Amino acid sequence: MDNFMDFLNRNKGAIIGIIVAVILLIFELDRLIIGIIFIVLGMFIGNYVQRNKQSVKENLKKFIDKM
Repeated sequence: MDNFMDFLNRNKGAIIGIIVAVILLIFELDRLIIGIIFIVLGMFIGNYVQRNKQSVKENLKKFIDKM
């Protein structure tokens, strides 16, 4: 019994991660999570472009000229 409790204490995070992953797969929430990731990624890209307009314009111009 002590060995089992030691195992649970050492691997508590992994066990919780497995349970969360199984719940997400059961309820097919993977599409929702992927959508949220794309939204957050779009926010970061938009914020970067807004703050660095000039350098983004120059890099896009160089990229288009290479093509």
